[in-house]
Amino acid sequence: MADDKEAAEALIAELQKNIKDAFAVFDHESNNSVDVREIGTIIRSLGCCPSEGELHELLAEVEEEEPTGYIQLDKFLPMMTRVLLERKYRPQPEDVILRAFEVLDQTKKGYLTQEELTKYLTEEGEPFTQEEMEEMLSAAVDPEKNIIFYKDFAAMMTIDDT
Repeated sequence: MADDKEAAEALIAELQKNIKDAFAVFDHESNNSVDVREIGTIIRSLGCCPSEGELHELLAEVEEEEPTGYIQLDKFLPMMTRVLLERKYRPQPEDVILRAFEVLDQTKKGYLTQEELTKYLTEEGEPFTQEEMEEMLSAAVDPEKNIIFYKDFAAMMTIDDT
């Protein structure tokens, strides 16, 4: 029983170290606070993929009663530890992402153009912002052919956390 408790404590300590490290990247003033606009990036860097609505719910949980535009580490840390322990907002498996790209590739050519992908992701569903599109395209587009080979991109988008 003691081994289980030690293992759980070690897991929590490791998760909290990862959270603090990710938070510190955006804590430019070294005052244990980050701009509220960076929280989504921090959460995603920790392997979670909440929707914009879910992200707003998380922000509501950690914001001060009178929003300051900054999130404090002492509020963020317990919330994010709980999210990671509960394995919430896990990314979709590679096969699901691949099937989604295949639906968009109606001619089954194995790739999408930048224009096609931009159209789908900015005009359908929960639209990407211009900044999100640029960031994704910088990682997704094959620089030589100027297209997105979605099988490779789907593999890159997933994380192995078995």
